[in-house]
Amino acid sequence: MSKIIVFVEHKNGTAARASLEAVSAARATGAEVIAVASADVAAAAGAAGAGQLIILSGAGASPDALAADLAAIAKESGASGFLAAATSAGRDLAPRVAALLDSTLFADCTHIRGTPAGLSAVRPWLAGKAIATLTSSGPVFCATTRPNAFALSSGGAAASVSTRAGTSAGKSQVTGIAPKPGGRLDVKEAPVVVSGGRGMKGPEHWNLIEELAASFGNAATGASRAVVDAGWRPHGEQVGQTGKTVAPQLYVAVGISGAIQHLAGMRTSKVIVAINKDKDAPIFKVADFGIVGDAFEVLPALSTAVKDLKAKG
Repeated sequence: MSKIIVFVEHKNGTAARASLEAVSAARATGAEVIAVASADVAAAAGAAGAGQLIILSGAGASPDALAADLAAIAKESGASGFLAAATSAGRDLAPRVAALLDSTLFADCTHIRGTPAGLSAVRPWLAGKAIATLTSSGPVFCATTRPNAFALSSGGAAASVSTRAGTSAGKSQVTGIAPKPGGRLDVKEAPVVVSGGRGMKGPEHWNLIEELAASFGNAATGASRAVVDAGWRPHGEQVGQTGKTVAPQLYVAVGISGAIQHLAGMRTSKVIVAINKDKDAPIFKVADFGIVGDAFEVLPALSTAVKDLKAKG
């Protein structure tokens, strides 16, 4: 049986959902999954499909040192694949690992498949205009997985645990991590994203976007590039080709016309709802449901309806 190494991120000892999705994606190929983390997340990793968990003691302060450890584990175990979630940490780490393994990295993949010839990846190509299926001739298949694009497995047994001393030396060191203000969900990882565009007419109306997001209870707020460029919202909320790529269960686009650069960042969402007073807006071409109307009238009514449904259970 082939083996796939998966790097599992964690916060305060809790495995990141995006990393567990990567574990599940690896397991779905039929390979033996070896999860690697710097904390004991054996129960979560096992439930997601990992058979083994390697804990790197003293690791995590240096991205290049951590990459060296992961590459060494891949070589020693004879792994045919390496996966990490396409988070900020994963995007920093995975190219380093791929370079050390003399392999190509396939980024932001939406499917990982096992074939008789090895692993293959599926990802949007050319700003989402095409879907590419990619294979590698490198010694180890390396890829990052798009958060929320993979189903999370459950019901597995806790992974067997072993400990390995992590490499302490590295060219760069992480000296501290500042938490996001207010503890808000990251737009890349949230299961529901409510995004606003220029149709909101100004930052003073953004409370309507935030109220709808709050009514879901598990939603993040996003924004179009025009909104971020205007200074209405921070860049961390920008969705699109020059912002973040998201794939939530539900994406609500409010007052967003649907330029191709924005569509490239959200068109793989499971369900897309568009709210726009222009019935000919391009966003309606990719939307599963559309509401033609004034956002300032629709949003309060929609927030109330969501709250009522949640209250009824």
